[in-house]
Amino acid sequence: MVKVAIQYITRKFCRYILSFFIIITLNFFIPRLMPGDPFINILGEEFYYADPELVEGLKAKYGLNKPLHEQYIAYLINLAHCNWGYSFHYMQPVFDVIALRLKWTLLLLMPSIVLGTIIGMIAGSIAGWRNKSKLDIGVTSTFLLIYSMPHYWLAMLFVLIFAFHLNLFPLGGICSGESEGLEGLIDILWHMGLPVLVLTLFNASYKHLIMRNSVVQVLEEDFIVTARAKGLKDRAILFKHVLKNALLPLVTIVALDFGFMVSGTLLVEIVFSWNGMGTLIYDAVIARDYPILQGCFLITAVCVLVANFLADIGYAILDPRVRGER
Repeated sequence: MVKVAIQYITRKFCRYILSFFIIITLNFFIPRLMPGDPFINILGEEFYYADPELVEGLKAKYGLNKPLHEQYIAYLINLAHCNWGYSFHYMQPVFDVIALRLKWTLLLLMPSIVLGTIIGMIAGSIAGWRNKSKLDIGVTSTFLLIYSMPHYWLAMLFVLIFAFHLNLFPLGGICSGESEGLEGLIDILWHMGLPVLVLTLFNASYKHLIMRNSVVQVLEEDFIVTARAKGLKDRAILFKHVLKNALLPLVTIVALDFGFMVSGTLLVEIVFSWNGMGTLIYDAVIARDYPILQGCFLITAVCVLVANFLADIGYAILDPRVRGER
């Protein structure tokens, strides 16, 4: 059994290494296919067109005057040396810029993913167990309504109601001023209240739908009928048989949540003026900042691949039949 498990993990790992190489290749070429020139944003149109020698000098400084295949080889060499490049727009090392913004995105997403998973799992399990009841119809309809809304529109709605009219939360930003210590922590928590609430509701809504449908599907399996025929109590059937099998789809969804945590809040961060990875990607697209875009997409790719790899292992633990794939 150990040998089978090692073969399964090795096979998956090799696939992800190949996927990673393809991703970093696309990561290099896609930003360069975008229209526009990054140095127009740096110099302004007046200087850009008035002094072509300066533009050529900047391109030579950043290696953009070389053929595309030479830039690609240099990009791979720099990645091998953990050199992510230098931002055109921020005039700082890419790693430093991303490290500063990533912590604020994580501060939003970690609690929203955890809370959304717990709420969605519990609500979905109850709704699926009481399929077609009034409780199921009411809860599922509510979450379906939330899920059908674009999350940026829900964010604007919450800003309008809770921040603008009721004045319970700030309109945006990370903090109000230079507060430190406990006062500063409370201020940050106050500012992150609305964006976390929006992301939590959005996370919980689709996880509820997935968990509910999974529970309903498992309840139709023959082993559940057998368990009921044996006289097992409903609680034992739910926790020992139903939930263990119904959790499989949720494992993948949670893994993808962590995988897309870098870019998944882009529009929500823009609505709340939250300076995280979402707004960083948006600003980099506007400025045609290739190194920043490459760094952000690289972080996203690594998170997605690692999360999926862990999801595959989790699948194999929950369902040993998966390890026997060929």
